[in-house]
Amino acid sequence: MPTSFLEIVELPDGRIALRRAEDEEALVVLDFSADAKAFLQGHHIEVAKAMLNVGVQMAGRLAEGDFEREDGPRVLH
Repeated sequence: MPTSFLEIVELPDGRIALRRAEDEEALVVLDFSADAKAFLQGHHIEVAKAMLNVGVQMAGRLAEGDFEREDGPRVLH
């Protein structure tokens, strides 16, 4: 992926998107349920920013080859 500025935006339907600053197409979209928004007490945007920040950092590490992938099944939690 070419280097460009990324921005986090709230879409008109309430979803949170990560996209290139010069592009309208979303690279990643987060959609919090009404229950999740209620649990987060209106702080879902801050949580989305943190999630996307960590994801971009991880993508950078993967692109640089600075990540060892384990063989076998992975547990996501």
